[in-house]
Amino acid sequence: MSLWTVLIGAAAALLGLWLVLVVLLIIARPSSAALGDALRLLPDTVRLLRRLAADRSLPKAVRARLWFLLAYLAMPIDLIPDFIPIIGHADDVIIAILVLRSVARSAGTEVLRRHWPGTEAGLTALYRLVGIRNSLPA
Repeated sequence: MSLWTVLIGAAAALLGLWLVLVVLLIIARPSSAALGDALRLLPDTVRLLRRLAADRSLPKAVRARLWFLLAYLAMPIDLIPDFIPIIGHADDVIIAILVLRSVARSAGTEVLRRHWPGTEAGLTALYRLVGIRNSLPA
């Protein structure tokens, strides 16, 4: 196998991954109001992730996903480099949304509510971003 074959294969794999992330971004793209809420929710969401990852009552698989997410967010190297306009940061957002959705499905939305450090309106916005519609606070 030549070096060119490996490089072309790697480039094709990266292009395929990029296309998958673009499709996920289009599918999971929140409304403009939800996007504004998300920008204000960033510090609370990071604290939520840390609190959830440290909660020993959660299953190990759930905590492992959260620790991997925190490590991924802290790493300077991303699937899609941050210098690429728009989608450069989208991979971080999409992966965080997918992990939080997975945590909510595995451990329940009450766990998110219990560890949420922000306001009730912030939690409602987080539920909306993650796609949890049936568990919105009354």
